[in-house]
Amino acid sequence: MSDNLPPGTASRRAALRLLDAVLRKGLPLEAALDGAARDLDRGDDRAFAHAMAAETLRRLADLDALIDSATKKRLPDDAKARFALRIALVQALAMATPHHAAISTVLSLVDGGPRRLVHGVFSALMRRKATLPETPTLPPAVEARWEQAWGSAVARAAARSLAVPPPLDLIFAADRIPEGLEGVGLMPRHLRLARGTAVAGLTGYGEGEWWVQDISASMPARLLGEGKGRTALDLCAAPGGKTMQLASAGFDVTAVDASESRLARLRENLDRTRLKSEVEVADVMQWQPPAPVEAILLDAPCSATGIFRRHPDVLHRVRPRAIAELAEGQKAMLARAADWLKLGGTLVYSVCSLEPEEGEQVARAFLASRTDFALDPVTLDELPAGVRPNDGILRILPGAFEEQGGADGFFVARFRRK
Repeated sequence: MSDNLPPGTASRRAALRLLDAVLRKGLPLEAALDGAARDLDRGDDRAFAHAMAAETLRRLADLDALIDSATKKRLPDDAKARFALRIALVQALAMATPHHAAISTVLSLVDGGPRRLVHGVFSALMRRKATLPETPTLPPAVEARWEQAWGSAVARAAARSLAVPPPLDLIFAADRIPEGLEGVGLMPRHLRLARGTAVAGLTGYGEGEWWVQDISASMPARLLGEGKGRTALDLCAAPGGKTMQLASAGFDVTAVDASESRLARLRENLDRTRLKSEVEVADVMQWQPPAPVEAILLDAPCSATGIFRRHPDVLHRVRPRAIAELAEGQKAMLARAADWLKLGGTLVYSVCSLEPEEGEQVARAFLASRTDFALDPVTLDELPAGVRPNDGILRILPGAFEEQGGADGFFVARFRRK
């Protein structure tokens, strides 16, 4: 990079690469970070590039509306000038970056006529004191899909939850919460801390007393109850939050995941918390346990649209075809895992998805195909205040815990082998 470029240009270049990876190539934001930030040596520069890209994805529809309002001819979606304007505007309007810094660092990345266009559009919007709406606008296709599935009130709640990153939820290995941690407990062994709380240095982390896990993600393991030495499988287990829940509840648990790198994090978490689990590196569709078990938790690979608050890229890269393909994979995985359960055992199937094709429809298809299984209804007394089961299953939608900071979208069904 030339020495005469404004300081901070490299982080803006990385943010542009991240947006391109998500919007044009369909890659997850986190997976694209290393390649996009290859020119950045400093951790804070990488973090800033990630923050710019994530905030742009939260506000993409509104940023594009501003750009379109200031151009005579609409810029193509993949035009470099549009990408550059998105980065400049999100800094100026959502991240409190001084206007001159927001535009100068971006102009360095655009040449020729597009450079003049970017400068002109940005200047025009700043002169008219353009602002972003308090509540972001969902991508139209996503809004239509969720309105059809859940109604307009849920879609509006989803848009409101996009406005700010989620708070920090801690799950505890024991009932005792260490002194020095202040927050709101929404369930036993749970504490919610304020947004932006840094994990490093918090009481009890080094001692392994807790781990970070959204309250919704903690529900599948909770619905298996106390272990009392029962054998359990945690399938697709990494990075290990549910494995640690099962181990701390007294299960003799085996964690299975196909990703060696993600299992490394699981092992680190087990070491820190001093909880015990067998760990298997394997594809669930190829592996099988040596003997049937008494409990199975299958948190299946899915579209992850339920975690859009912390991963806004899913709003822009997940398409209906991918949702349908993932649902078929979940059906196959559920059918295979069911054969590993003892008679009378419990199987919990969950996905962090807001798509009924991946939750309700998979559960109904499973019950229709397996007469040896029955729904084990989730009851009101098993759930936190404000969350209710729906026909015996748990569906957490945008709007849940809204006053306390919200929650990830989740589906959980519990089955019993007759």
